[in-house]
Amino acid sequence: MEEKKRYSDAELEEFRAIIVEKLAKAQEEYEHLRQMVAGEGNDDNDTSPLFKVLEEGASVLNKEEMGRLAQRQMKYIQNLKAALVRIENKTYGICRETGKLIPKERLRVVPHATLSIEAKEKKK
Repeated sequence: MEEKKRYSDAELEEFRAIIVEKLAKAQEEYEHLRQMVAGEGNDDNDTSPLFKVLEEGASVLNKEEMGRLAQRQMKYIQNLKAALVRIENKTYGICRETGKLIPKERLRVVPHATLSIEAKEKKK
């Protein structure tokens, strides 16, 4: 039996649904992080000056961490969008190193994967 070169259109549609769902959730989380970094909805006008001084350092660190999380979330969103493009091009699920199909189980868990486990292990 010949090895499959790509996933069928039906299989690609299954993956598209998974990715679209994850993308919507990721965008929602990104927006929440962005709002936290921007300080939207965080009114501390009634806080005492002493407490404000103590909290300022923690606030800066928290914003930096939220900023890093937001950047990471944006990268994830971009990867999911790239996966949707690969679905359109019918190249989704093909390992960019080996040219073999990435197992469905892996793609269901990491839908933006471009490497098989085998190829990923070799890179380490």
